[in-house]
Amino acid sequence: MLVVRPISMSDYDALHTCAVESGHGFTSLPVNETLLTDRITHSEYSFSKESVTEPGDEGYLMVGFDSETGEVAGCTGIEASIGWDVPFYSYHISTIVHSSPKLGVNNVVKLLTFGNNYTGCSEICTLFLRPVFRQGLNGRLMSKCRFLMMAEHPHRFSETVFAEMRGVSDDDGNSPFWQWLQEHFFTIDFTMADYLTGIGKKGFIADLMPKLPIYVNLLSKEAQAVIGQVHENTKPALSLLKKEGFSCRNYVDIFDGGPTVECDLRNIESVRHSIRAKVSVAEHSSSQDYLVANTSFENFRATAAKVAYDQETESVIISPDVADLLLVSEGDYVRMLPQ
Repeated sequence: MLVVRPISMSDYDALHTCAVESGHGFTSLPVNETLLTDRITHSEYSFSKESVTEPGDEGYLMVGFDSETGEVAGCTGIEASIGWDVPFYSYHISTIVHSSPKLGVNNVVKLLTFGNNYTGCSEICTLFLRPVFRQGLNGRLMSKCRFLMMAEHPHRFSETVFAEMRGVSDDDGNSPFWQWLQEHFFTIDFTMADYLTGIGKKGFIADLMPKLPIYVNLLSKEAQAVIGQVHENTKPALSLLKKEGFSCRNYVDIFDGGPTVECDLRNIESVRHSIRAKVSVAEHSSSQDYLVANTSFENFRATAAKVAYDQETESVIISPDVADLLLVSEGDYVRMLPQ
């Protein structure tokens, strides 16, 4: 059984493995000891931070582990409010019309405008599940546990939640979108630019990125074709987020052109339909699958399990084994989502 919990420094080796296996283009998991260590340290600080009344510099990183072997299966995270300490850049796609009634010409043109429009928003990020664990409800748990956390502790997060989706790149980490930018404005390749961004060295972006809007029709055909498209490995994650109510509002990544999707926190399907129930610990014969999370923040736990929910009494029967994994006892509360 997979269980999600806050990351700790003892998980460094497992996080490093996830970083290596995630491959090129996974900006939030660069293979860099200092950065990974700093992320773990910052997450430990964030989870232990008390009296939080509004989102700030907190970054919450969690791991999913096999309850039988203890092996870490993947990671998932939330940034409470991005862009305050390190700028968060994106391109906005807008449409203009070049028209000449006298000549009978009416051309619709798209522009890419560089900006920081997501400053202050919460970002769901760093979702990676190792291939051997991509089965059953594991992927849904790693993604949706974040929404159960948000539903239970909304004051810690922004009204707008977004996610950057990995754009198109080949097995060697080459991005058609970046290749055009590199040719005209940069002299470093995609993997290096992506790596520098991942370790927080974003100064080169502001220094070298074109400040004026870019006409999309001036880009190479290859670059135009991947704007708003996702990497093949990212399609399942995008599909899941769309079902949650996330949509692209014409923002794309500045490196690979991958789409950014967003949703109001209160409108996320898993937030809207999550259930809070009082726990009874006992064996039961229910066959209904739920994603279940405790209501603790510092000691957050979530898993997928069969439980017996009684809507009339707003109570749930959880087996002793599952209760132990969730760190809950008789009379405690959990937040659940039917599957």
